[in-house]
Amino acid sequence: MKVFDSELKLMDIIWSREPISAKEISLIAAGEIGWNKNTTYTVLKKLIDKGYVERTDPGFVCTSRISRSEIQKSEVKGLAEKLFAGSKKALFSALLEDETLSDDEISELRALIDRR
Repeated sequence: MKVFDSELKLMDIIWSREPISAKEISLIAAGEIGWNKNTTYTVLKKLIDKGYVERTDPGFVCTSRISRSEIQKSEVKGLAEKLFAGSKKALFSALLEDETLSDDEISELRALIDRR
């Protein structure tokens, strides 16, 4: 599963407002991203072709077929494989290396790990 930045921008619009018509997506993308109608429809077609968005008629209404968390998990896994030889530990260490965390954030991370 690969999602390009342009596709993710449209997915964000869809997730936050679905079901939503392609026309509404186009208007929002014009205002928030600065895209013209053709760009929006081109990217939307790619999302439909990949099976990430479903189009229903009448009205070219779009709904997501994939969740934000599914894409997040896939992208994190891909990043770990690409840059850290698949090591989640190495990825996690790299994320924390330059990060200043509060005691509360550290406690929350520990709790997440303990639940695993």
